[in-house]
Amino acid sequence: MGVAKAARFGRKTILTLGLAGVASIALAQTVPDQQVPTSGLDLPANFQFFGKSDPNIRKPTAIVNDTVITGTDVDQRVAMVVAISKLNLKPEERDQLRLQMLRQLIDEALQIQEAKANEITVDPREIEQSFARVSKNFQKTPDQMRGWLREVGASERTIRRQIEADMAWNRLLRRRVNINVGEAEVKAMIDRMKAAKGSDEFHVYEIYQNATPDRAQEVHDGMQRMIQQMREGAPFDYLAKTYSEASTKSVGGDLGWIRPTMLPDALAKAAQEMQPGQVAGPIQLPTGFSILYLAEKRQVLTADPRDAKLSLRQIAISFAKGTTEAQATARAGEFASATKTIKGCGDVAGVAQAQNAQVVDRDGIQIKELPPALQNMIMPLQVGQVTQPFGSVEDGVRVLVLCGRDDPKEANEPSVEQVQEQLEEQRTNLRAQRMLRDLRRDALVEYR
Repeated sequence: MGVAKAARFGRKTILTLGLAGVASIALAQTVPDQQVPTSGLDLPANFQFFGKSDPNIRKPTAIVNDTVITGTDVDQRVAMVVAISKLNLKPEERDQLRLQMLRQLIDEALQIQEAKANEITVDPREIEQSFARVSKNFQKTPDQMRGWLREVGASERTIRRQIEADMAWNRLLRRRVNINVGEAEVKAMIDRMKAAKGSDEFHVYEIYQNATPDRAQEVHDGMQRMIQQMREGAPFDYLAKTYSEASTKSVGGDLGWIRPTMLPDALAKAAQEMQPGQVAGPIQLPTGFSILYLAEKRQVLTADPRDAKLSLRQIAISFAKGTTEAQATARAGEFASATKTIKGCGDVAGVAQAQNAQVVDRDGIQIKELPPALQNMIMPLQVGQVTQPFGSVEDGVRVLVLCGRDDPKEANEPSVEQVQEQLEEQRTNLRAQRMLRDLRRDALVEYR
């Protein structure tokens, strides 16, 4: 799929718990500077291996210092990720996910251990309260969440472990990290933002792979297969963490908010031609290929139309168990024809009754809170107009009627405090990344 033929996907994340975690940030370059990366280890160009390799060395069970990570721990984390993201993985893809989840569990063990070494612990009651908030995010009670996790082959223990690591690590960072940002630095950033007012900014994600001339076709074809996996539901950030060779691999390929001038020409051109929710690639670069995902775009210090708050009325039909694809398509066609005739929100009740459909009202929804495909569908609508039908056999089909729109106020330049907080957060994230790197380096990890 070329750059001009950007495909539209709804991006999914592997797992969002809604916790106040400190995320890693990507400060390095988008792509390596050189065609052949150097490690600084003075490695020979030609070498052979000595000794017998252990085929079980990467089996996903480990002892991290004195913490045991069992195969069951890994299986349950994998099951949770697969269920939440609705992944349909091939055997080799599941193996890659298992290794990724093992690395995540090792990092969590190191974070909890380091916090305890500094006399920081998390009260079980706090974990329970956070677990209740997570359950609410999934529109479940804690008991329902526990039951659902068991049903998909996971357990509450895997979420509670993630919660404990997140809370302990944040408390450790607050104790150890003290970042001071000077007034001159804050003023310089505000001046740069004023100078860039009205220019485009893009929130993009990237998967990059190096490709020497003899491997160019192989890498290109591999990226085509990744795009096909996205069409089948694989999250972009999962693929980035698994396959990307850029420095942003650890954060799912997230480049953050950037302006076109900060990207290589080929990537800048692609980003400017894309709409939020689109994926483009493989894009050829001097040293390899990239796939881009555009999450959002905005103009610097300008009101974002996606901040508009909407009043929506949803009309939905569901399908009985056992309904075939053909039957659902026919019923959806009938539903589409009926909803096209809607003349404003006052006409919804009659059409819904005739179609035996459910009606739900929602107020105060920001456009940017909706999936990218829906954002693009709703942006041009006027009050009283209807989206085209969307859904699936499993989830039913629905349309949205726009009943009201409150456009955002003109954007103000950020305050000194806001810019200072942003810079402090960036540096705290970088310090956290370095601390975790050092813990990995010093850890005793025994694989079984």
